[in-house]
Amino acid sequence: MNFNNHSQLDIFLNILFERYSQQVPAVRKITDAMISRGIVSGQEDIINDHIAFRTLGVPHLGINSFEKIFLHHGYTKRDNYYFEGKKLNAYWYSPPSPEYPRIFMSELIVEQLSDHAQSLISKYTSHISADPVDSLNLNDGQEIGEFFHKPLWELPEKADYETLLGESEYAAWVIYNRYYLNHYTISVHDLKPGYNRLEDFNTFVTSLGLKLNTEGGTIKVSPDGLLRQSSSVAEMQEAIFANGEKMDIAGSYVEFAERLVLQQFTELAATELKSEHRREGFETGNADKIFESTYTKQIKG
Repeated sequence: MNFNNHSQLDIFLNILFERYSQQVPAVRKITDAMISRGIVSGQEDIINDHIAFRTLGVPHLGINSFEKIFLHHGYTKRDNYYFEGKKLNAYWYSPPSPEYPRIFMSELIVEQLSDHAQSLISKYTSHISADPVDSLNLNDGQEIGEFFHKPLWELPEKADYETLLGESEYAAWVIYNRYYLNHYTISVHDLKPGYNRLEDFNTFVTSLGLKLNTEGGTIKVSPDGLLRQSSSVAEMQEAIFANGEKMDIAGSYVEFAERLVLQQFTELAATELKSEHRREGFETGNADKIFESTYTKQIKG
């Protein structure tokens, strides 16, 4: 890793976050309230635990393509997760240095969908004959940032979106949003007392009029009790489909994570604690429920 790669990483992560924060009202609402209450002085004070992307498991796309960007910039591929019910495969990636967020990257196992759903996805992606990441200059952060927001296939027809929505809400989200940032995650344990426990932070978030994902409980807890996660519910946004048809669909959301201290480090003073002293990685059971932050049942429930 050289510094040039790090600076380019900063560039495309900033481009990603800038567009995401403009499109997801909850981001600004939470940050502004945190500033007004003196929890942080600005967005830069919020530690980003991880960011998440959704992909389609079709030729030339999916995790094998998308991960090249982050591996090039010093990320390390870690554990694999499988979500049988949602037909998803996922990995997480640890950052080149602690100031960067972890990456959680998931992929729809398209071949497990019905023949009709597979044909609809193929309708939009079959023209992609080569891995689009291979044509990028991976040392150019601006180019990568623009790639994240570049349409790799045509806008779907509203009827196709609705058909996919009926079988896989994940598939419908990706076919419209493509590589748009799915969520970023506030590291709650890094906040000041009064807000550094998920129960307190959730109370703060709901006081702003935001709705929380209740699937599996408002707080999703790993079996070891050391990884605790909550999230807002995606807000609806007007989508314009092919032929100018419009429909309100789920956008992106904000997640909140609390990583507790590992048993062998519980004697350390709070001022001595670093990220390596806390629970690392992710948990299939937690993530399975977090995915539903864009699902109709949560949004309309």
